[in-house]
Amino acid sequence: MKTAFLFSGQGAQYNEMGKDFYDEFSEVREIFDSASRQLDTDLAEICFNSDVRLNETPFTQPAILTVSYAIEHILKKSMDITPDAVAGLSLGEYTALVSSGALSFEEAVPLVHKRGSLMEKAVPAGEGAMAAILGLKAETLIQICDEVSKESYVAIANFNTPAQLVISGKAAGVKKAMEKAVEQGAKRAIPLNVSGPFHTELLEPAGQAFSKSLEKVDFRAFTVPVYSNVTADVYPDTEAIQPLLTRQISSPVKFEQMVSQMISDGVTTFIEIGPGKTLRSFVKSIDKSVAVKNIEKVKQIDTIRKVIQS
Repeated sequence: MKTAFLFSGQGAQYNEMGKDFYDEFSEVREIFDSASRQLDTDLAEICFNSDVRLNETPFTQPAILTVSYAIEHILKKSMDITPDAVAGLSLGEYTALVSSGALSFEEAVPLVHKRGSLMEKAVPAGEGAMAAILGLKAETLIQICDEVSKESYVAIANFNTPAQLVISGKAAGVKKAMEKAVEQGAKRAIPLNVSGPFHTELLEPAGQAFSKSLEKVDFRAFTVPVYSNVTADVYPDTEAIQPLLTRQISSPVKFEQMVSQMISDGVTTFIEIGPGKTLRSFVKSIDKSVAVKNIEKVKQIDTIRKVIQS
């Protein structure tokens, strides 16, 4: 039996996320204080007081990272648990790298702040878009995207589950692909409230600019295996971190394939750590045979303890 931690991605944020951990544990307050110093702004104010910045990508990303890391820190301490593997959805991969020891939290905070800024500014506002496509096979959606891209670029950005894919690209291309997806049998096509066409080739310049920040980071040895969104497999070594994180910004997130690989590698229990329970629902859709829980509230610690000990 192997247990894996999964860390939340952008879009999971909500007001007062992590507040009960912040109120109860002095160590969590210290983690928030550390992040605030790195950002030169009060992160608790952003997370707990209906601050509009919580939904601005440069602040959303460090906010989710901080909440997820704080919960993971308390979970590890209270249960004396070390996961057998870690992974995350897009931004969540940075929390996974922190969990693994390859990246320090103090370095991760300004890194994801920079990542968020570059992603937000990569394409002028209104020119890019993303949409979730439900109930359509990937092969069909790939064909639709290829056809539409002859006029306006669009591509699959996230392989979340067999029944949920996300497309991303130029606004006109995404709109046309949504229409064609429904025509060809998709149950729903839902526009997403995001600031750009993430995880497509349109963000390659942002990825290249971000690589300069990654070059300055001293990545350390992994204490547990970390799975990459880009390859859907384990990072082979620390030398792979910079190129894979550079590519991650403009490459599709292979979450479904990644979770399937983790299961093939022996993972039987998944714990989603951080705001929301999106990844929990994704894992259930990918494979109903594995155990999966999430933790975003203090009261859930006992539930996680029972799952781990069972």
